[in-house]
Amino acid sequence: MKKIILLIALSIFAFGKMQFSNPQPTFMNPRKWVIKMHISNLSTVNETLGAIYNVLKEYPSDSLKVAVICYGKGMRVLKKDYDPHTLLRIKSLMAYGVEFVACKNTMATMKWTKKDIISGVSYVQAGIAEVIERVAGGWIDVTPY
Repeated sequence: MKKIILLIALSIFAFGKMQFSNPQPTFMNPRKWVIKMHISNLSTVNETLGAIYNVLKEYPSDSLKVAVICYGKGMRVLKKDYDPHTLLRIKSLMAYGVEFVACKNTMATMKWTKKDIISGVSYVQAGIAEVIERVAGGWIDVTPY
């Protein structure tokens, strides 16, 4: 009986394991995922952050790079006065190496400065152009929500 239970448990673990495409993601050759954050709806933002957490759990350590490019309404997500719980989740993802990138064009339009934005983000002139260049450079463009 113990052997049958062990066999079933092993089958469940083997069946649920992620199958990576070749070439396999590694430290030297990680997958690169770019996400467009162009909305500020709290529910959708948190669903997106949850999807990032879920994907990070599937990949071996340091075999996935994630960049969230914020522009337009999505820039609101990086403001210090956005939802405190969501900002904590963003900071947690940053600690896991997820890059959050702010669009300076949107900031100029909204008359925001770097003082208005949480620490730890990087800046580009045009967020959507950054997405285009990342994709041209081999990044995978999948925005979960």
